[in-house]
Parts: sequence; structure tokens; C-alpha cells
Amino acid sequence: MPNTGLADAVQLRAEMPLFTGPNWDFGSLRRVYEAVEKIAFGELGLDIYPVQIEVITSEQMLDAYSSVGLPLMYRHWSFGKRFAYHETLYRKGLQGLAYEIVINSNPVICYIMEENSMTMQTLVMAHAAFGHNHFFKNNYLFRQWTDANGILDYLSFARDYVQKCEERHGAEAVERVLDAAHALKDHGVNRYAHRTKPNLAEERRRAEEWRAHFEATYNDLWRTVPGADKDKDDSGNEEARLLEIKRELGLPEENLLYFIEKRAPRLEDWQQELVRIVRLVSQYFYPQKQTQMMNEGCATFVHYEIMRRLHDKGLITEGSMLEFLHSHSSVVFQPDFDDPRFSGLNPYALGFAMMSDVRRICEEPTEEDREWFPDIAGSGDGFGVLRHAWANYRDESFVLQHLSPAMIRRFRLFHVSDDSTKPALRVEQVAVALKPRVGLGLAALLARGLPLILVGDGDVGGLIGIHCQEETGLSNPIVSIDGIVLKEFDFIDIGALLETSGAVPVVIKSLVFPSGAALGRGAGGPREP
Repeated sequence: MPNTGLADAVQLRAEMPLFTGPNWDFGSLRRVYEAVEKIAFGELGLDIYPVQIEVITSEQMLDAYSSVGLPLMYRHWSFGKRFAYHETLYRKGLQGLAYEIVINSNPVICYIMEENSMTMQTLVMAHAAFGHNHFFKNNYLFRQWTDANGILDYLSFARDYVQKCEERHGAEAVERVLDAAHALKDHGVNRYAHRTKPNLAEERRRAEEWRAHFEATYNDLWRTVPGADKDKDDSGNEEARLLEIKRELGLPEENLLYFIEKRAPRLEDWQQELVRIVRLVSQYFYPQKQTQMMNEGCATFVHYEIMRRLHDKGLITEGSMLEFLHSHSSVVFQPDFDDPRFSGLNPYALGFAMMSDVRRICEEPTEEDREWFPDIAGSGDGFGVLRHAWANYRDESFVLQHLSPAMIRRFRLFHVSDDSTKPALRVEQVAVALKPRVGLGLAALLARGLPLILVGDGDVGGLIGIHCQEETGLSNPIVSIDGIVLKEFDFIDIGALLETSGAVPVVIKSLVFPSGAALGRGAGGPREP
């Protein structure tokens, strides 16, 4: 007979929660991990690398900060500087530490803080060991640009190689090369003409074979052989000569570190290898910069769903759920643009909001959603659509394809034209003839009953005003003015409505005064239309 006194592990039904207090041990971590794993695989359909969880202290977390989150790294003074900076802020209470760090490798290494409560350990395992892990394994950028199977071995090789170079050539000479390479590490990626995906194990083998070959065939006599004089041909075609030079140098080349590594005539072999190490490590981080919003949004959405389902199944207590919600709401908090705490869009907030909104569109769409997203609205497979998006988009393309009017209104977004050749920014498409976008960024002002004012240079003011009123159904007064041509730093002053004609007087004024105009007189007054 079946033992009915035991909970069914597959169905995840529990009469008692997995834990009841803040304290944890390794047995409780294992039980929680198995429960989270069943939800992640069985209900969310996640696909992850094997997971290696390591519990670390705050000192070890600071050390991980200094080496940009990597478990192995070569020695360089900038890492010590970063460690001192973060340690000072942490010791003085000016900065907290992350609850976790996750390494994009196979297996994925997930560092969790020993100071975390059991609730936070559950949260960070769901967030990092499953959310980030799934994104690392499936997103196309990470598949193309990184080698999860070889990164740890390559970092070990890089650390040992730099150490051997310091022993052979001196720490100062090695530091000089690394300093120069670090200064250009953000220009060490081919963003457009993509090269072959790096095989880091092959890179390590190639470097070791080349060094062995060089040591076996080196002969100091070759440096005494005089070089042949090159004939100068000044009669050739200058343009053809320049084209030939570009061809030989492989120009144009956007990857500066690759160009220096392959073409710098004065770099020795060991210096070229150091440049190559910096270039490949920098390339490892390129997908993370391109997918920060999606990556964090995926992990935050996954941990929210897992924690909610654990609570629904009775596997975590009400107190743990409240602790989780407090942490979660802090992570996804988005200050308004006029809030002193505002520093831009929070990638956690926008990412989580968009993931939740995509699921809503798939399962509970509005007519507006069906108009904007006919392919996914009402499909009923929210998690399937999200898994497809996590695998095939980066931040830019995901926002372009899946940012809904509801999210635009919620975050009060609008379009800004930032032309570097112009002395001012131009805000446009705040109120256009498309009904989902009218009043975006102006919701608070329109709610106060203020008029919506449309200004254009073409002779279409009446037509736009009529269509705008009919399509949006705004109860606010709509003032549509045409025939207005403005220069930089011009602005308009609109008078009261003339009842007899239905028109409004407009005066064009300028913030720019002629250089020869005296204060209070001359040609500095308003320009009449």
C-alpha cells in the first residue's frame, strides 16, 4: 500500500512549509532547491545548465566585485583599486552587497551570501540559478559570443600566463601592456561583422603550442641579419597604394584590440597574447551589456513566479512571503522623472513589467492589444512567448517588438530626437494622431484638464485636430495650430481664444539675442509671425 503520510514530491503538496524561520543549513538549501527546480522545469519550462551553488562571506563577495564577478582572474592593480573602493563604501554603510552573483559557465556558478535569510536564499536561487541560468543558456547573443564550456579553463590559463610573463619580463612591463589593453577593452568587440565563436579551450591549446614552438626554434643569430632596403616607388598611383595598405592592414576594422594584436609591428609575441587575453575576456561581457534589461527582467519574472507558486502550494509561510514581497518591490521600484532619486529607467522595473505585460497580452488581451500584437494576443501561451523572446531578442529589439501602449502610458515614455548637430533636443510624438499614443508623457497634465496643444508647420492643423479629437475621445480642449516655423531656441506664446473666429493669437519669441543688441533695446524683442 502506498504511504499516504508522505507528501507527493512530484505534485509539490506539503502540509508543512519547507522552512519556518530565517536560519538555514545545507539540508534546507537542498530541499528548497529541489522544490524550486520542480516548478522551474515542470511549470515554467526552463532549460538550464547544471548548477554549482557556493555560499560565500561578505569579504569573498567584495573580492568577486573586484574581479568583475569572475571566479578566476589575472592580477592587475585596477582590481585591487576596485576592491578598496567597494570595501570602503560597504564598511561605512554607504553601499550594500548583492545577494548573489552568477557566472555564465557550464556548470553555472551561483554565489549566495551566508548572511542571507532562508527566504532570501530561496529568492536568489530562483533568480540566479534558474532565471539568469536559463537566459545564459538560451539567448542567441550568449550562444554566439561566449563559450560557457571553456570560460573557466581559459581564465585559469590567462591567470597562469600573466603570472609567467611577470616572472619572465617583469611586472612593470606586463602592467604597461595590460593598462593599455584595459583602456581599449570596450573597443574589443566586432559588433557587426561577427567573427567565428571563440573556442576558449582551442585558444589555450594554440597559445601553449605557439610558445613551445617559439622556444624550440629560437636562434639569436637572426637578429644580426641586415634587412633588405625597400625600393621606393613614388611614381605609382597614390590611391591604389593607399587601397593596398588598407587591404594588407585589414582596414576598416572596428575591433581595436584585434587590430593591435594582429597588426602592431613592435609588439612581441607575449605582448600580443596579453592583448588577446584582454580582448577575449571583454568579449565575454558584451552580451550582458546588450541584454541587461531582458536578463534581469527574465530573472525577476522567474523568481516572482516561483515564489508565488511556492506560497500557493503552502511551501513558504506568510511571513516569508511578506519578506520576499518587500525585497521584490524594492528591486522593481521606478522613481518618477521628477523624483530626486530618479537616475533613468530601472532595468529590473522595466524588464519585469514588460515580461508580465507580455504574459497578460497572451492570456487576457484588450482590444488595443489585439490591434498592436495580433500574432500573440490571446494565444494563451504566455510562457511560451516569453521563452521565445528570451532566446531570440536583445534589449533594443525586444522593446521595439513588445513595448505595448499600456507600458508606454505606465512609464510615461515619449520620443526624443537627440541630434548632435542641433543645439537643443526635440521632443516629438508625445501626441500624434494614433490613439494609443496621444498624450503619452502628458497624462498627469491632461488629467488636470489642461488643453492639448498641437503645433505644426504644414497646413493640416484643422484636419489633425479633428482626427485627434475623434480617435482619442479626449474631453480636454484641443488647440491645433499650423503654419508655424520655428528656429533653434524659439518658443510660442498663445493667447486666449477669439470667440468670433475660433482662432488663437500666436507670438513667436526667441531666447537668442543678436550679438550687437544692447540689453533692453535693439532687435532682441519678440519676432511677430
